[in-house]
Order: sequence, then structure tokens, then C-alpha cells
Amino acid sequence: MIRNRWQAMTLAGVLAVSMAAAGCARDADAEAGEKKSGGLFGMFASTRPVNVPQGTAISVTLDHAIVSNQHQSGDSFEATLAAPVAVNGVTVIPKGARVTGRVIEARESGRLKGVALLRLALDEIEVNGKDYEVQTSSLSYSGGDHKKRNWVLIGGGTGAGAAIGAAAGGGKGALIGSAIGAGAGTTAAAATGKKDIALPAESRHSFKLTQPVTVQVKE
Repeated sequence: MIRNRWQAMTLAGVLAVSMAAAGCARDADAEAGEKKSGGLFGMFASTRPVNVPQGTAISVTLDHAIVSNQHQSGDSFEATLAAPVAVNGVTVIPKGARVTGRVIEARESGRLKGVALLRLALDEIEVNGKDYEVQTSSLSYSGGDHKKRNWVLIGGGTGAGAAIGAAAGGGKGALIGSAIGAGAGTTAAAATGKKDIALPAESRHSFKLTQPVTVQVKE
């Protein structure tokens, strides 16, 4: 009789412990779910949309060289944001953001006639892992006129290119364009008469937004 009672008490104790453990597990799961949903909510709640207005300057450095006789219209190029983009004192797009651009027009220099041409624009900027489409002004770079013997040598690199050997008498250099970026240059080959355009890697070029873009900014 005593033995049976002891066994019953032991079984009741085991059942009580098991039920308590199951309750704790349910509470832990519920708490984890709340934290998870709260974390997701917090992620979305911690960002806000900021409008980057039309006319904002987007300055980039090229990740690779672009040359008028090696690229064609429609080719894409990669660049890096050279300076942060801020709105009302708040950084919206950080320096170093990945940028994708497009060669709108590329024309190589002819042997005796035909001026080289490059025209570029930006397409996308990556911010916090998200790609934003952008519309920017285009930059045009035009090679020298074959009628002028303005042979130019360009020193490439991260800084501004050094133009040496412009026409005697103070004439204009061989690189002519509606927008001339630092480090942009015209390569001249005296043997062929070709004067193509070479924009070196790490050269800096500035575009402007032609349409505003809304970017999600972390609080």
C-alpha cells in the first residue's frame, strides 16, 4: 500500500516537472517570436525616405579606363562615389557607394578625319544593399581636330592629367568637350594620325541628377 502510494507520488512529480518544462518552452518560443517580429518591425521602422533633388551633383571615380576606340554605345561601366551626397546636412548616399554608368555614345578617331567622341551617364547607385535607378546629365568628351597638330601627351593616375606639348602660340589643347573631367585625356598616335580619348581608371567625373530620386535612409 505504502509502496503504491510512493509510486503514485513519484509519477505525479514527474508529470508536474514535464508540464512545467513544456510551459517554459512555450514561453521561450513566444518570446523569441516576439523578438523576431519586433526586430523585423524595427528594421523597417529605422529607415525613412529622403528625396534627393534634381540638380544634385554626383561625383564619381572610374573603376576602370574608358577609351573611345575600345568601347561602344550601350556598354556599362563601374564607378565609385567620390564624395557623399547630403540633403539638409544629412548624408543620404555615403562616399564609396557603388555606381553603374552607361556609355551613351562612343566614336573612335579616324586616321585622317573624324573626331573621337565619348558620352557617358549614370544609371544606378547602390545604397545599403539596394539599387536605385538614377537619371543624370551626360558628359561629353571630344578629341582634337585633325587639322591642328596639337599632339598631346597625358599623364594618367589618380590626379589631374598633365597635358604636355600643346600647339605653339598658346592654341587650345587637343581635348575639347562640354565637360572635361580631371584625368581625362586624348591619346595621339603620330604614326596613324588617330587621336582617341582615354579616361583613366580613378579619374574623377561629376554628373548632375536630371530627376529627383528617393532613397531609404537609416535613422
